[in-house]
Amino acid sequence: MKKNLLELNMKLSSLTVFRELLSDPVVKAMRSMMNALETKELQAQVEAYCDFTAALYQETPDLGVYVNNLVLNDENFYIKEKAKGARISPVVKACLKAELSILQDLSQVTSDSVKTVLGYKGFLPDWENSLFDLQYNYKERILKLPSTGYGIYAKHKVFHLENGSIAPVKHPDTQSLEQLFGYQRERDLVMKNTEALISGKTASNMLLYGDAGTGKSSTIKTVCNHYAPKGLRLLEVKKNELYQIPYIVEELSAHPLKFVIFIDDLSFTSNDDNFSALKAILEGSVSTCGKNTAIYATSNRRHLVKESMGDRAGDELHLNDTLQETMSLAARFGLTITYQKPDKEEYLTIVKSLAKDYDIEMPEEELLRKAEAHALRCNGRSPRVAKQFVELQKIGI
Repeated sequence: MKKNLLELNMKLSSLTVFRELLSDPVVKAMRSMMNALETKELQAQVEAYCDFTAALYQETPDLGVYVNNLVLNDENFYIKEKAKGARISPVVKACLKAELSILQDLSQVTSDSVKTVLGYKGFLPDWENSLFDLQYNYKERILKLPSTGYGIYAKHKVFHLENGSIAPVKHPDTQSLEQLFGYQRERDLVMKNTEALISGKTASNMLLYGDAGTGKSSTIKTVCNHYAPKGLRLLEVKKNELYQIPYIVEELSAHPLKFVIFIDDLSFTSNDDNFSALKAILEGSVSTCGKNTAIYATSNRRHLVKESMGDRAGDELHLNDTLQETMSLAARFGLTITYQKPDKEEYLTIVKSLAKDYDIEMPEEELLRKAEAHALRCNGRSPRVAKQFVELQKIGI
């Protein structure tokens, strides 16, 4: 048994496609334990055994589960080439098959087999070894690349920029379409455009414009949540990060997934450098952004630029040209969807739907009367005001 473990350790040294796995903390601890078996120091062997078990327990008590997940989530050159549809050399395929066999053996190293080699009579913790067919699972992994992606895009659905790099949002908004009420026509347009993006057809960059609290941002987030299982991911970019979009698009272009680049609450002041950056990005057709990306933005301003009377009076010789340039930015979005504040009837319909969703037990007449009074105190009706009202009723305020 000791010979088998030492041979497996040597085989792990030969990993090429999955070479990055050798840097994994649990795999490193496993190899340190195997190396310790070559010494005659029982204390060092026991400590290495428990170091490995502790590292494994941090994730799962099951080595089979851990190795299976490690293999399927590895962002190696093979999976990147397959994602691009590139031809894979027969020698690389043979290498992959051999390495999956090695990793299969690693996943089935039992605690009893190691304890037998140690010969230690005291207590040592055990681990489990669920059996997975890594050859089959990896083949399925490759087939599902268009909907699951690889690396962080397989593990997460929502992203933002962190120090210039794409990073996952750890606690994204999980709101579903079923939790949105009203604005069905507007939502259908967003969904139709998103479906075009997912299917590889021509999708438009999209601007959702309208009053605050009408659900523009929620619509984009929930639609992206809805289509995440079909290979859609959401990347939020702040206004001061707009200049990075061309680099982001280039990075994402080789990925099999589709991406919505989301810019929330977009507006500019005069002489804003970000204005020119976004204008350049939107110049021409959506193909400028790549076939697998589209820009979705929300704004409370129809033309995206804060204007004053001084701006309109101006002192430029060609004032009309300047104003036209300012107003043209919104027109560069292929699709603009307007969100207006709901009238009384629509507002109360949203309140009734939310109250049912929140299990609010109150006579309808009283509910609607209080909802209307709440809207007056909040300076107008909107889905946000309706939700705030219902949430207050839920906690008895």
